[in-house]
Amino acid sequence: MQSLTNTTSIDSSSFLKTRAGRVVLAFAATGLVAACAHIAVPLPFTPVPLTMQSFAVLLVGFMLGPVAGFFSLLAYLAEGAIGLPVFSLHGLGGIAQLMGPTGGYLLAYPLVAAVAGFLARALRRTYVAYAVAGTAATLLLLAAGAGWLMVLFHFSSHAAWIAGIAPFLPGEIVKICAAAGISKAIYRHPTL
Repeated sequence: MQSLTNTTSIDSSSFLKTRAGRVVLAFAATGLVAACAHIAVPLPFTPVPLTMQSFAVLLVGFMLGPVAGFFSLLAYLAEGAIGLPVFSLHGLGGIAQLMGPTGGYLLAYPLVAAVAGFLARALRRTYVAYAVAGTAATLLLLAAGAGWLMVLFHFSSHAAWIAGIAPFLPGEIVKICAAAGISKAIYRHPTL
C-alpha cells in the first residue's frame, strides 16, 4: 500500500550553499554580533565597555570563513552606521559610535573575522588551530582598539595598554577558548 504523505526531506545544508542561503547566513551573523553587543558591562576605568562582541566576531570568522566573514562584519558596521541598534548601548550609536572610543575595535571587526577564518582553515580546523587563529585575530583587534584610543585621546602606549588591552585579556582568553570549542564541535558535526 502506498503512503499518502510525501516523505521527502529538506536538506538545509544545500540551501546554505546557494547564494541566497549565504546571504541569509551572513545577515544572521550580523544579528549574532548585535545580540552580543548588547551583553555589555561598562568599566569605570576605561571608556570601552566589556562586551561579548569579540566572541561573536571570532565565531563568524570561523564559521563563515575569511571572505563571507569579512563581508558579514562589513554589513554589521553598515547597519550600525545607518542607525540600527546593533552596537553596544554604552555609546552614542551610528557613525558617532564608529568615531568614539570603541571605533578602533569596531572598524577592525571585518579584518579580525577574515584573519580568524583564514587561519582556522589554513591550520586545518583543529581545536588548536581555532585557538591559534582566535589568538592572532584577537591580538589584531586589541591592537586596533588601543591604537585608536591613542589617537583619539592622545594616550601614551602605557595608558592605551591600561585602558584598551589589559582589562580585556582574561575575558578574551575565555572567549577564544569558547569560540574554538564551539567551532570545532560544529565542524565535527556540520549537520547540527
